[in-house]
Amino acid sequence: MRELNRKTITTDSLPVRILQFGEGNFLRAFADYMIDRMNADCHYCSGVAVVQPIERGTVGLLQKQDSLYHHIARGLVRGKPVSHIRLISCVQQSLNPFTDKAAYEALALLPELKIVISNTTEAGIAFAEDDKPARGSLAGTFPGKVAQLLWRRFKHFNGAEDKGLCFLPVELIEKNGDKLRETILAYAGLWQLGQGFVNWVRKANFFANTLVDRIVPGYPGQEADEICRDLGYHDGLLVASETFHLWVIEGGQEIKEAFPAHKCGLNVIYTDDLAPYRTRKVRILNGAHTCMVPIGLLNGVETVRQCVEDEYLGGFVRKVIFDEILPTIDLPKADREAYAEEVLERFKNPFIHHQLTSIALNSVAKFKVRVLPSLLDYYYARQKLPKGLVLAFTCLIKLYLTSTFTIQDSEEVEVFFRNLRAARKGTNETVREVLARHSFWGTDLNSVPGLAELITAQMGRLNYNHKITGFMTDKA
Repeated sequence: MRELNRKTITTDSLPVRILQFGEGNFLRAFADYMIDRMNADCHYCSGVAVVQPIERGTVGLLQKQDSLYHHIARGLVRGKPVSHIRLISCVQQSLNPFTDKAAYEALALLPELKIVISNTTEAGIAFAEDDKPARGSLAGTFPGKVAQLLWRRFKHFNGAEDKGLCFLPVELIEKNGDKLRETILAYAGLWQLGQGFVNWVRKANFFANTLVDRIVPGYPGQEADEICRDLGYHDGLLVASETFHLWVIEGGQEIKEAFPAHKCGLNVIYTDDLAPYRTRKVRILNGAHTCMVPIGLLNGVETVRQCVEDEYLGGFVRKVIFDEILPTIDLPKADREAYAEEVLERFKNPFIHHQLTSIALNSVAKFKVRVLPSLLDYYYARQKLPKGLVLAFTCLIKLYLTSTFTIQDSEEVEVFFRNLRAARKGTNETVREVLARHSFWGTDLNSVPGLAELITAQMGRLNYNHKITGFMTDKA
């Protein structure tokens, strides 16, 4: 097999119009895939410069392949398997600002630069008052680095309004664009960059709130050698995803002109309010993922597909989605149910081996955002607890108390459950202590009538048998 680089394969040279913070699997299989499609099908003519946002990363692998890699999209479409593979060539430059600060700073001076895309995890958009870099040094946080880049651009172009940038952050936090702008402005104040710069950031730059939806398992593992043999190239950055993709962008004509993905048949929605789309995606897709993880792992199931195809676990997932989650979402019933059916088909994708252990990372924070709102909305609307969602909560607590399970969560969560496990308290006391943890749930959940009692009862049954048959009946 040949090495994959721009000497062994001919590609177009494109002007860098897009700066991308993040070189991970998701952006390469989502944003870069779209940009590559736009270049090929709609003459978008935009190259991407990828910046590694933290010191440890995979930019070195991209550089080795001259920023080329293949993306393979596979899934079920109306029950039939489909598969497409594509060489992604839109990335023109990949750099590590920690080892090549001059190249990073030069990006700020590109007159044609227009878009900034980022995926730095939920914790990436953060403000730190002690982030005061010495002259010539990089800021510690991602927004700090962006503030430095904008400051350099502001000075170089003398505050020209047409040199502002459009930001499309995809970090999975609510109002991610607003949050990024607020954090950058906080650094402008901390570093005393002046009102002129603050006004330019506000007026000349556009920060879109966005929502993304695509399952990206990443490197296809044992299949990679066979895929590379078929391609005729060794590709250490081969990335696999499902065929489904959705990008919801809150913004009007300005963002449509800067990023006209809709003209290429891509599933991109421009809207004045993405809140309903976010609620639908977070509660149905992400919520179902988070519900099935602890139950599946306690029952020895390894993947999402195995879970939804299991006679009992699959029935549980479907019942939770349709009977307990969908009623809490303020969208037309037909829209909710169509999306839910599509999600279940995506979960059954035979090409994707989505490990439950990978979804299990930071499960406490995920449960708070993805599942708890549905649980509470259901209760307050009906004055009755949703037994499936509560069972998912029970299994999460049980999993984190299981000595054979390695918790991968925040330090606070890991220490709390490690100490709770060692204390060997009674079930009821243990449950109430978990529910009382305000820093986990944003409130004391012991205030929800009957919740502690139901979890305690379910926990008792789990201590006897992890199987969930009978849990969802009215008598359970």
